[in-house]
Amino acid sequence: MFHRVEGVSGLSGENTIVVVEDDASIADLLCFHLRRDGFRVLLAASGERGLAAIRDHRPDAVILDIGLPGIDGLEVCRQVRAFDDAIPVIFLTARTDEVDRILGLDLGADDYVTKPFSPREMVARVKARLRRPGGVGSPSQSAVEVGSVLIRFDRRDVSVDGSTIPLTKQEFDLLQYLCENRGVALTRRQILEAAWGHDWVGEERTVDAHVSQLRRKIGNELPLATVWGVGYRLG
Repeated sequence: MFHRVEGVSGLSGENTIVVVEDDASIADLLCFHLRRDGFRVLLAASGERGLAAIRDHRPDAVILDIGLPGIDGLEVCRQVRAFDDAIPVIFLTARTDEVDRILGLDLGADDYVTKPFSPREMVARVKARLRRPGGVGSPSQSAVEVGSVLIRFDRRDVSVDGSTIPLTKQEFDLLQYLCENRGVALTRRQILEAAWGHDWVGEERTVDAHVSQLRRKIGNELPLATVWGVGYRLG
């Protein structure tokens, strides 16, 4: 049953988090820790009810289990992104293979946490997302061309030979940071701190998943090289 749990004053007074999780023990654990840190929590035990809660309440962030009864978390995320591309979505999943990670990020998720997980880490990730409503710093140029790839920062869009390439917010932030440091070999940690925030908590391989998505979407037109033992460089 969908129910509402009120919290006390917190990060910004009335931050609302929707937790979509069908495992009662995990849901209760998340609610306890989020409430303790001052969040207002809305809990849904199925994909349909989670989607309804997100539509009705437009929360500040969503914690979304992938393996849900009814429509799964991936489909919930897909539908959420159809009407709101700004709400931070953090996947909570027991699936650890790369396919699920990349698929989730491709749908517009901002982060993922695998089970078993630390509730403190989850709360830290939620706070990190809420502290960074925007992207990386303002670029000195409104647009740049990298080969046949046109990146317009003012419009936050990317096109190849005139065809627009849809990117998630996180993918664009990553690409923007690479452009701002074109020709420089950047470590995964540098990329995370710039594009995800200095207080981001999580695995550096999140960068690898997003880079894979950029390469898949834009293709060989983007001269994004792996610098072994370091990270990545945009040529």
